[in-house]
Amino acid sequence: MRLLLIEDDALLGDGIEAGLGQAGHTVDWARDGREAQLALATTAYELVVLDLGLPRLSGLEVLRGLRAKGNDVPVLILTARDTLEDRIRGLDAGADDYLVKPFALAELNARIRALLRRAHGRSAPVIVCGKLSVDPASQRVMQDGVEIQLSPRECAILVDLLEHRGTALSRARLEEALYGWNQEVESNAVEVHIHNLRKKLGENLIKTIRGVGYLVRKEGP
Repeated sequence: MRLLLIEDDALLGDGIEAGLGQAGHTVDWARDGREAQLALATTAYELVVLDLGLPRLSGLEVLRGLRAKGNDVPVLILTARDTLEDRIRGLDAGADDYLVKPFALAELNARIRALLRRAHGRSAPVIVCGKLSVDPASQRVMQDGVEIQLSPRECAILVDLLEHRGTALSRARLEEALYGWNQEVESNAVEVHIHNLRKKLGENLIKTIRGVGYLVRKEGP
């Protein structure tokens, strides 16, 4: 999943970026409100982690502008402002959750997983598709009771396709989910990952929709 981190504290941002990356997410990091606005206007994200005390444009202004444009991406506010009034102001501006600094990275990851489940209409922590089950938290994949070893990017593509079951995702869309701002897109990377997934999980799970992209059917393979 591609996430946007909006945080001006370099030390904290480094830690969050590394932690979210280890959890299997692709992270873009904006360090002020204006940079965040540009990122949100040009890139589709699955979730936004937003600090309130930002230079150039406050986090609340970024959030209000996002909601005014009809963008309903889940937003988790991450801030040192812990008064009741601050929490109410953030939630009323359109935030989906609120985490006060200092915090444990494990809790941040758990809250992100919960918001992503809600965004995709899923309540259970494990994604099930026929005889296939995937736990995004542990990146554990089981098929017919047997654990299947996937690389982090193979797992990321599989989760993305399963979360959008019934919808064809283009190569460009999958590349956006895999590669952040500072990462070079490898030639034919998506095709290679899809090929490997088919070898490990069977040819019938992921369908190629010619001229459109790749799809996992709602009813499974």
